[in-house]
Amino acid sequence: MRPDPIQRIDTAFFWDACERGELVAQKCEACDLLWHPPRPICPTCHSMEKAMQKLSGKGRLLSWVKQARPAAFGFPESPVAILVELEEGIRLVSNLEGVDVDDIKVGMALQVDFAKTSNDKAVPIFRAAGAS
Repeated sequence: MRPDPIQRIDTAFFWDACERGELVAQKCEACDLLWHPPRPICPTCHSMEKAMQKLSGKGRLLSWVKQARPAAFGFPESPVAILVELEEGIRLVSNLEGVDVDDIKVGMALQVDFAKTSNDKAVPIFRAAGAS
C-alpha cells in the first residue's frame, strides 16, 4: 500500500485538500505568485502574506521515468514517476497511473486524481486526460 505523506505545519493545508479531492497551491498576497512545494514565505518577494488557491488539476507531461527493479516500497510494482506542468504554471512531481508505458508521450494531457494511502490519507496522482 502506498505510504502516507509526511505532514508538516507548512504542508498540512495541501494534504488536507488532497483528502477532500482538491489540488491546491499557495499564492502570495503581495505579488500574486503561485508556488509549490509549500513553504513559509514567497520564494520571489519573501512576503509571509499567503493564501490557498484551488488549481484546475489539468496539465501536461514534461518528463517521466519508471524504475526497472526492485519495486518501490509500498507498491506492488514500480510506479511511473512524472514531472507535470499544471495549467497555472506550477510543476509537480507525482505518479502516472492507468497508462501503459508504451503509450506515454511527453506533452500528453493529464488530469489529477487522488490515490489512497496506507492510513486512508490521499496523495495526488495523474491520469491521461479523459481517462477514468
